[in-house]
Amino acid sequence: QVQLVESGGGLVQAGGSLRLSCTASGRTFSTYDMGWFRQAPGKAREFVGFISRSGGSIYYADSVLGRFAISRDNAKNTVSLQMNSLKPEDTAVYYCAAGSFITYTSIYVNDPLRYNRWGQGTQVTVSS
Repeated sequence: QVQLVESGGGLVQAGGSLRLSCTASGRTFSTYDMGWFRQAPGKAREFVGFISRSGGSIYYADSVLGRFAISRDNAKNTVSLQMNSLKPEDTAVYYCAAGSFITYTSIYVNDPLRYNRWGQGTQVTVSS
């Protein structure tokens, strides 16, 4: 089973950038599809983006499209989330998650219930 640890969160001014990383333990990272989610206080966990195990399929939430970019390096057991042009509404705890999908349609990959491994989260705060 894979274990996930996020890093890279912090405080940044609006318009700035952060790069989050998620490092996985174990030798099976390349067999997992990976998602990024976020949760702001008092709100439900929200889909941010998805990358398939090969990296060939990538999806983003409309709210981050054009500003965020997901990548992965299976040799290093890492998945990254580059966040540019940050807005105060991006403030949240960001989580990476691992799952296994047969089909990569958005209705499945943006559902947090379909992921079975989660990191502990990293706080991102964007000041105005």
